[in-house]
Amino acid sequence: MIDPLLEIMRRLRDPADGCEWDKVQTFKTIAPYTIEEAYEVADAIERDDMAGLKDELGDLLLQVVFHSQIAADAKQFDFDDVVTTICNKMTRRHPHIFGEAEQSPGWEQIKADERERSGQSSALDGVALALPALLRAQKIQKRAARVGFDWPDKEPVKEKLLEELEEVAAARTDEEVHEEIGDLLFSAVNLARHYKVDAERALADATEKFIRRFNIVEANVTESMDDMPLEDLEAEWQKAKTSLADD
Repeated sequence: MIDPLLEIMRRLRDPADGCEWDKVQTFKTIAPYTIEEAYEVADAIERDDMAGLKDELGDLLLQVVFHSQIAADAKQFDFDDVVTTICNKMTRRHPHIFGEAEQSPGWEQIKADERERSGQSSALDGVALALPALLRAQKIQKRAARVGFDWPDKEPVKEKLLEELEEVAAARTDEEVHEEIGDLLFSAVNLARHYKVDAERALADATEKFIRRFNIVEANVTESMDDMPLEDLEAEWQKAKTSLADD
């Protein structure tokens, strides 16, 4: 069933008769669209929109086909190579299912062995640079923790977070503030990890909660918020919190 889509992409990229936009795209120019489509898949799942999910998965699949065709045009690899590579990887990572081993050495150990064979010597190698910063921080911290580089419990992590907050307050230049805010956020992610909380999910939920409360404030005030005293805005904010808590 994939063949019609592959043929569509071949025609779109045809040097003579293809689409002018599709013909000039490169890995780098369509990478942002690939990321966007992945987020739209996640959004459809979050909204429990199965019709939307079907549509977004198609858009994401198109991105895989697009990248594969660009590579095929450059004689680097093609879609079949992509499929073969992922099939080999999945069977290699599940020897207890597809091989002769009765018990798997563990997903993380298998991936670590793969990184070592590919020349990635550091425990932190292979974490994608393009990940959202919060998610990348989580993954980096988990990798470090697996080799013993971690606080033993939550208390020193809490102390570190407070220390970083003090360093933000003590910062004097824009560069220092930038650096210390980064350290503060990194420590907050670390604290979330020690509480076994997904920092990315927690921040997303907090943002949605802020939107719900802000929308209530926005609906209740009769004048421009720019013109309202801060204490009045705070009073409306507290009312919004209470009304949502009562729902």
